[in-house]
Amino acid sequence: MELDFERCYRAVDSRDPRFDGWFYTGVTSTGIYCRPSCPAMTPKRQNVRFFPSAAAAQGAGLRACRRCRPDAAPGSPQWDVRADLVGRAMRLIADGVVDRDGVPGLAGRLGYTERHLHRMLQAELGAGPLALARAQRAQTARILIETTGLGLAEVAFAAGFGSVRQFNETVREVYGGTPSELRAGRPGPASATGAGTLSLRLAYRPPLHAGALLDFLALRALPGVEVVRDGTYHRALRLPHGPGTVTLTPSDGHVAATLRLADMRDLAPAVARCRRLLDLDADPVAVDATLAADPALAPAVTAEPGVRLPHAVDGFELAVRAVVTQQVSLSSARTTLTRLLSATRSASGSGTDDPADGLVAFPGPADVLAAPDPAFRMPAARRETIRALARAVTDGTLDLEPGGDREETVRLLAAVPGVGPWTTGYLAMRALGDPDVALTTDLGVRRGATALGLPDTPKTLLAYADRWRPWRSYATIRLWRAA
Repeated sequence: MELDFERCYRAVDSRDPRFDGWFYTGVTSTGIYCRPSCPAMTPKRQNVRFFPSAAAAQGAGLRACRRCRPDAAPGSPQWDVRADLVGRAMRLIADGVVDRDGVPGLAGRLGYTERHLHRMLQAELGAGPLALARAQRAQTARILIETTGLGLAEVAFAAGFGSVRQFNETVREVYGGTPSELRAGRPGPASATGAGTLSLRLAYRPPLHAGALLDFLALRALPGVEVVRDGTYHRALRLPHGPGTVTLTPSDGHVAATLRLADMRDLAPAVARCRRLLDLDADPVAVDATLAADPALAPAVTAEPGVRLPHAVDGFELAVRAVVTQQVSLSSARTTLTRLLSATRSASGSGTDDPADGLVAFPGPADVLAAPDPAFRMPAARRETIRALARAVTDGTLDLEPGGDREETVRLLAAVPGVGPWTTGYLAMRALGDPDVALTTDLGVRRGATALGLPDTPKTLLAYADRWRPWRSYATIRLWRAA
């Protein structure tokens, strides 16, 4: 990936936080790398190199700045929205696929050879999949060192390292100190909230309209799985190594997250899924600039900057919810889903009750397939659609997670009986993270268009929506709010 030196240097000189995560600044005279907004004195031009990823900076022998903590910067919006090989790979690496399945597993999920995958990542990010996963493991280790009382050997394996020696060497190289020194210098005491519980901050690029996020999630909250209360979102998670729960509270400059995990190896995937749920890696300035160019949307963008596109923590869960919601109200869909959840809960084994909220993770595909027909309480055709989706996800035919191929997934979804254009578009937007979906057949979207004086028939609104490219999904959220 080419980085224009002058543009990058101007961003560093102005300490612009909007560029955090877009690139990293290496300072050869000090041997450290920083985020563009680092408050330290601007380095001299001759001492600066720019890198497209933290892993590339680490590969050049630089350690992370202890002041600005570049490893904790928001993720690059490029990899958040791009649907190509590199974007899909980055989302899968963030979800811990390399730690669980190795590079062969990652390449297999993407449908490419390991050699081609390495070549593409090296060209775009200056680092291969192993180096990118190593950088993520280092960040996970730092979080565990500084926020938990786990023994350092436990931290090593929970973060995904193969040995304590590898853990010690990586932490020393990346952070310029031993794990013991990081723990001694941590900013506060370890979490006292219990085993498997930790608190951390999830960074984002401002602005963030927290009210819009919480409104969206509260309107669709499924009792027993999630709840919004007192400005905080609580939900249960189904993670690779076991159940978990999370509370997310938007704050100034970050979202405060408290995670309770059955297995600490799930920290990285839990963080990645929470970031995606709240769309924290988006570039709201770019989105709002495009939408504000339309006079019909400009007042809403000015009044509510930073409205995000909530994604999903589980693609299969969202698919079931979308099918149930077809042609019925949200309240009716909630009733049906609650019955399904109740019927599968005892047999699911996919979640453990949270003592504060009684939350349990949404059942997985196998749990849904095992549920008896009466549990669904819905028309037979819709029940069979859900079973067909569960079978396709279980046998690997359908990938509803962020690393899936969007075009292929939409094609496969459209072939499932009972899945129409609205459902495929909704899942592309929220499960697959496509930023440019126009749901012009949606009743709420059309009502929002009417409220703003826009064309409100599907055909005319679709033509009008061309001016919102490549952010039509974000325009959809704006229209829902206008409705």
